[in-house]
Amino acid sequence: MRLLVTGGAGFIGSRVVEAALRDGAEVRVLDSFRDDVHGAAPTLPDGAEVIRGDVRDPQTLDRALERVDAVSHQAAKVGLGVDFADAPDYVGSNVLATAELLAAMRRADVRRLVLASSMVVYGEGVYTVGGDGPTIRPAARRVADLEAGVFDPRDPVSGCLLTPGPVGEDTAADPRNVYATTKLAQEHLAANWARETGGAVAALRYHNVYGPGMPRNTPYAGVASLFRSALERGEAPRVFEDGAQRRDFVHVDDVAAANIAALGWTGTVGEATARPFNVASGHVVSIGEVAGILSEAAGGDAPVVTGEYRRGDVRHITASATRAREELGWRAAVPPQTGLRQFATAPLRA
Repeated sequence: MRLLVTGGAGFIGSRVVEAALRDGAEVRVLDSFRDDVHGAAPTLPDGAEVIRGDVRDPQTLDRALERVDAVSHQAAKVGLGVDFADAPDYVGSNVLATAELLAAMRRADVRRLVLASSMVVYGEGVYTVGGDGPTIRPAARRVADLEAGVFDPRDPVSGCLLTPGPVGEDTAADPRNVYATTKLAQEHLAANWARETGGAVAALRYHNVYGPGMPRNTPYAGVASLFRSALERGEAPRVFEDGAQRRDFVHVDDVAAANIAALGWTGTVGEATARPFNVASGHVVSIGEVAGILSEAAGGDAPVVTGEYRRGDVRHITASATRAREELGWRAAVPPQTGLRQFATAPLRA
């Protein structure tokens, strides 16, 4: 197989490239090497052909897709952003770039795509009242509650605090920030492309990805990297809200393995297949626990729970990874408690 990996020099993309090479694929990387992503010394995976260029450029895409059998689309602007002024860059980098890629794949008759999506498309997770009964998708949390330190969503009928549960892929999407909106738009564009071309799309909804080589010292990085950067500066990690936010942290090597599994997925080219898959460890941890594990393993100061909040954040989002296990034959191999302790002293990228 000849595989094109967009964003193949990035944190996740470079791991996908390495995993594909080990799997025997011929790999071509298309990456713009943006300074705000790669810093002064971008990572170039060994053994892959590298094209420096923008995914939004049709001529570059046509060259990158020559004699390609499948695409792993990792190129994107990630993170929740700093403010709404980031919106044009998110839309250009994620939505326009994906549209150009899909149009070029149609021209080149490449009909297998693995799309890097995200759990942020769900918005809040699913909840129940008291742990049983029908599931509820709550509205955005009230500012009055957040100011009062009441962080869990409420039942819109009774006003009772809700109990979180795992999200499955059939849960309706509810993107609650610009980044989430662009990731869902990528999925919709890919599904439209599949219907028109008979292509096959595996949309991998990554949960909180962490691991060696994660970017440091950027407001767009994941929370695990922000905690690591604070510890390296000799500061205590600052945990928003009360630290009880539930997440699923999945190691970057497991994410790379999910991409390889998705390339061999039995979704049939020619039948216009587009299917989402949660890529998650299956282990629930709180943000406060993550900060505590990293602080202890790094020998740093204990985390400080600040009570601060961001209105675009969701409270709890964890996943069922049953579909990926049953249909892709993939399951995460690195438990968060193990991987996070290793991550506490692993090298990061500038």
